[in-house]
Amino acid sequence: MKAVLQRVSSASVKVDGKVVGKTDGGMLVLLGVKVGDTEKDADLLADKIGKLRIFSDELGKMNLSIDKIGGSFLVISNFTLLANYKNGNRPDYLEAEKPDTANRLYEYFCERLSRYAAVEKGIFGADMKVGLVNDGPITIVMDSEKLK
Repeated sequence: MKAVLQRVSSASVKVDGKVVGKTDGGMLVLLGVKVGDTEKDADLLADKIGKLRIFSDELGKMNLSIDKIGGSFLVISNFTLLANYKNGNRPDYLEAEKPDTANRLYEYFCERLSRYAAVEKGIFGADMKVGLVNDGPITIVMDSEKLK
């Protein structure tokens, strides 16, 4: 599983012009599910993200996790994180998990992440428009393989 997480002061996702998920401060997480990923990958990634200390304390040091600031998550499924761009100029997505399995693991990941803070979501497989104000900017790329 791959994730791109951004510390945000706000983020929202729209489908057909309607806001379907948002956070007024916390993290935007783009999640890609790879062929062969399991619940263990989701557990590792969600627990690492949930405990990640990337929010500023009273001294301005990144020392607080999302639960300490009263923040929330906005999680967006994003199979393009699994792009293979090695050959040619048109990426392939053969490493992305099939939709049924990917959606199940995406939902599982969101449920696991909700142990740490409220989670709002986009709509799996929809054409989504994501807006955000990156705070910092703080952007981190994670891969569950590196956590094993």
